[in-house]
Amino acid sequence: MHLSLQGKHIAVFGSSNGIGHAIARGFAAEGCCVKGFDRSDCAGIDTVEGDVTSFDQVRAFAGRFDAIDHVVFSVGVGSGKFGFPFWNLSPTDWARVLEINLIGAVNVAHAFAPGLIARGAGSMLFLVSVAGQIGSQTDPPYSAAKAGLINFMQCAAKDLAPHGVRVNALSPGMVRTQLNQSVWAAAQSPLPDDQKKPYEAWAAEKIQKVSPMGRWQTVDEYAAMAVFLASDHARNITGQTINIDGGQVMHA
Repeated sequence: MHLSLQGKHIAVFGSSNGIGHAIARGFAAEGCCVKGFDRSDCAGIDTVEGDVTSFDQVRAFAGRFDAIDHVVFSVGVGSGKFGFPFWNLSPTDWARVLEINLIGAVNVAHAFAPGLIARGAGSMLFLVSVAGQIGSQTDPPYSAAKAGLINFMQCAAKDLAPHGVRVNALSPGMVRTQLNQSVWAAAQSPLPDDQKKPYEAWAAEKIQKVSPMGRWQTVDEYAAMAVFLASDHARNITGQTINIDGGQVMHA
């Protein structure tokens, strides 16, 4: 399939690790001009170091583009604590998670929307999570932040559609990332030593429990979908949350 993305200008937030890094590499492989934004440098990708919670920094990054075609927000942090039941956490555990996962995405949308509107084309893509669709009890602040982001994506899609700009969300399930490992660590921390499980054993058990297909998803699968959603083949796809989750979330 010819995606006709060569020479397009792509901004990827969270480009240094995990899914975001795979997405940045995926666009680069299509001949796109990719610029990354993350807390640390990204090998092989022109990267600006910054903080998505700073609108000034995000807006300054947007100003580096003479033209922008597609924007990807692949940023996610958890509370670092096991939240079942939710009162295992304190209300003070929520602010940072919401600020990065939700307000960070809002900052990106505000910074790049004017340029996309002026061009009358392009797209935004937000990485969310199955946790934002099912009310996962593992980390309530993270679940709530991603649920809020799904809703904001739909609002943005409605606002930008008359300007020819599409907005979608991509929802991962079980994928080997630092965030997934942090979920394992948080789940193990309250357990006595004789009940703690190594990461591989915990993950294998969880996959069999929550995923009908019973297998890991990979970062390259998200990269492939992100690239497709930026192409003209997806010109009528907007306001959608697309799950790559092995069937973990199924809607009747």
